[in-house]
Amino acid sequence: MLKSKHLIGIENFPTTDLIKIIDTSFYFKKILISDERKTDLLKGKTLVNMFFENSTRTKISFTLAQKRLGADSINFTSSTSSVSKGESLKDTILNIASMQIDGAVIRHSHPGAALRLSEYIDGSVINAGDGSHEHPTQAILDMVSLKEKFGRIDGLKVGIVGDILNSRVARSNIFALKKLGAEVIVCGPSTLLPSEAKRLNINFSYNLDEVLNWCDAIIALRIQMERMHFGRLSSKREYYSKFGLSFERINRIKKDIVIMHPGPMNRGVEIDSKVADSENAIILDQVLNGEASRMSILYLLLGDNN
Repeated sequence: MLKSKHLIGIENFPTTDLIKIIDTSFYFKKILISDERKTDLLKGKTLVNMFFENSTRTKISFTLAQKRLGADSINFTSSTSSVSKGESLKDTILNIASMQIDGAVIRHSHPGAALRLSEYIDGSVINAGDGSHEHPTQAILDMVSLKEKFGRIDGLKVGIVGDILNSRVARSNIFALKKLGAEVIVCGPSTLLPSEAKRLNINFSYNLDEVLNWCDAIIALRIQMERMHFGRLSSKREYYSKFGLSFERINRIKKDIVIMHPGPMNRGVEIDSKVADSENAIILDQVLNGEASRMSILYLLLGDNN
């Protein structure tokens, strides 16, 4: 049983709840790689997936996780809903809440949308990404992937490179890593590093080679052109030259490091194909761990596990 009713973000999420979700994820990973692949732990529960932003990986991962747990799920897409006809978000939420759902997964471009949703429904709310605020389930699957690889998170040195300023993935990962005792450094162009770095109590660097020689694992972020203001980045080519995980750059490191990426990848911008497909990369492991960790989150928030 978790202390929390919702998963809105990692920043204010209890560390004990975070650890329990991570540890329980390995139980569900065993189920996923077994012949059965399914349970009925959430049989009779109804969830709605409310995606107001385009999503492939996260939406599919949540839908599969719900089905594997035996829950009934409804997929809500804003482009085919009354929202596209002018209905307010509040009215949409109230209509869905009246259908007696047990929980909701929401992705929205507005920071705070998940918190707002939790004010209107009785069930549990899971944030699948709200603007540039947080993406807590991505951070949790990344923690599961790191613990699976290293056997621990405490004491690890983890670098995050890319568009830190606009990245909800970076924010949630920073909060999770620090809660669990890892050292964190962020790296990227000065125009893409947040002014709140000091408040987040993290170090930053403009030299990726130094970061790679320091860290045990590196998380490369997708360059999100749709969220960047004009002038934040001069060109993709320049970015790749200075901050891309090229094969030559990785090959110069005198040790093995674990390479991660939340996807979707821009090959040849944030990461070279040879690097993404190398033995050091655990990107596909992250995908499967995403399903296992979301099963864990859903079960611990909604299951009868007191």
